[in-house]
Amino acid sequence: MITREELKGQWNEVKGRLQENWGQLTDDDLSRARGSAEQLVGVVQQKTGASRREVEEFLSRAVGEGSRIGDQVSQAAQQYADVASQYAADAGEYVKENYRRASELSGDYSERLAHTVRTRPAESLAIAFGLGIAAGAIVFMKGRR
Repeated sequence: MITREELKGQWNEVKGRLQENWGQLTDDDLSRARGSAEQLVGVVQQKTGASRREVEEFLSRAVGEGSRIGDQVSQAAQQYADVASQYAADAGEYVKENYRRASELSGDYSERLAHTVRTRPAESLAIAFGLGIAAGAIVFMKGRR
């Protein structure tokens, strides 16, 4: 026999299956027994003439199928969560690898720049001075507008 909790948890599904199986059951009939498996069996017996055993077996099957569907949904959700977790891990590895590459390139360019400044200090100073003048002119021109 199904428990009150099982019946409450799957009421809409059980109600629909009962009405599919025994078309003469109305929403009013079923609402009288809502929440109580004993009352539900009694209402179905009274309205349909089915035996107690027949109604109880039907309810057990209806609740069992509902729990299997719930298990399948839970299993599918877990699979999707696992796939999403793997994608997140892969994305993290991709970001780390590209950050490492950018860091290596940046370090390489820094070393080249430092070497150029040490070997050609006068030209480096002239280039820095020229860039400073150009930046100042741009700022001055934007300020006038």
